[in-house]
Amino acid sequence: MADRTLLDPEERADLAARLPEWVLEGEHLRRTFTFADFAAAFAFMTQVAAIAEELQHHPDWSNSWNRVDVAVTTHSAGGPTRLDVAFAEAVDRLPTR
Repeated sequence: MADRTLLDPEERADLAARLPEWVLEGEHLRRTFTFADFAAAFAFMTQVAAIAEELQHHPDWSNSWNRVDVAVTTHSAGGPTRLDVAFAEAVDRLPTR
């Protein structure tokens, strides 16, 4: 089962080091990815969709040509959880170029 435990203050403080490309904005972890073109951005989104299905944790996201904006939070927990961090780490392992 996915760990939907809210991040404690120490885990929140560690986010910048653990996920340097992500920003904690309110209760969401956010990151913008930029690609060469729409096809590359869409291919990336397809890979992220597979991660979301595997984790049963789905981001809020948008795409505009070569850019993909991703935001993730565990709404039922009221903020960022260990599951959100696991999602972000899995996405960060995807090739982006």
